[in-house]
Amino acid sequence: MIEPPANQGHWFTWNQISSLSVNLLRQYNDRLALTMNRYEGFIFDLNGTMVNDMHYHETAWYDVFVNKLKAPLTLEQVRQQLYGKADEIFDRIFGAGRFGKDEIERITLEKEARYREEFLPHLKLIDGLDIVLGKAKSVGISLAIGTAAPVLNVEFVLDNLGLRHYFPIIIGPDDVAESKPHPEVFLKAAGQLGILPEHCIVFEDSPRGIEAAARAGMKAIAITSYHAADELKNKNVLFAIEDYRDARLDPLF
Repeated sequence: MIEPPANQGHWFTWNQISSLSVNLLRQYNDRLALTMNRYEGFIFDLNGTMVNDMHYHETAWYDVFVNKLKAPLTLEQVRQQLYGKADEIFDRIFGAGRFGKDEIERITLEKEARYREEFLPHLKLIDGLDIVLGKAKSVGISLAIGTAAPVLNVEFVLDNLGLRHYFPIIIGPDDVAESKPHPEVFLKAAGQLGILPEHCIVFEDSPRGIEAAARAGMKAIAITSYHAADELKNKNVLFAIEDYRDARLDPLF
């Protein structure tokens, strides 16, 4: 039931009616699109979206930035910096030019090796994703990955879990000039799939990734593995899920 707005008695203003109408129409169109299965491509982020590994990255980066490089950051402050390419993260924390490219690469390679070693015993897909991937392939939905994860981490996940055959297109940090929330990664993925952006759904666990999808003209489904649903709200988000067993995904197929 819609309650009358404050200080308006029992009447809506025309602006409020218009806003309500637009929101209801958007929700209707989103549901209709799902029902009609107009989505031809699924584009997945990797970390936190396909595998629940962001807390392992968080711990490893905290050790690098705070314990080894003595950055005066709390764990929460480190958490807020975990987006984009490694050199971008270093520049945000320490200032541009503090560390050279070769030094950042060396530190990052060591950190990623530690992450892979510590996460390997726990490596598995987020619950239900294996079913989603299988269904998508069976009904002809094309699949791609659009991620800032380095290639060794992508290979670590795909090869250990036997997923490479699902993803003919993988767009990583070396394939783009601009990081999320710039839409380049998702637009490139859609282009290589040969699918219009509006016919793709992005699966993402981060606010900047969801914003990138919005800028690309794509709807998104938010994964709440690392961020709460409230942090992932955006006009392009169809809904937020804890894992891929959520029944709201069924109309996609």
